[in-house]
Amino acid sequence: MTKTLSFAGVHFTVAFAVGYLMTGSVWVGGALALVEPACNTVAFHLHEKVWKRIELRRAAALNGASGPSALPL
Repeated sequence: MTKTLSFAGVHFTVAFAVGYLMTGSVWVGGALALVEPACNTVAFHLHEKVWKRIELRRAAALNGASGPSALPL
């Protein structure tokens, strides 16, 4: 979760800078910095969870484990 929060901080900063530089508006930059990275941060967190599950399944398959009891929920 720390990695996700760090990513969010960087993303908020970049989104604000890009919005401000493109429009010259602090309001537009601020809106972009709140909305877009917040959505992207949630998507990133879910993406990481999906990939972790894929990695666990691959490891279980390589170790010969099978069935639902071989994988954590």
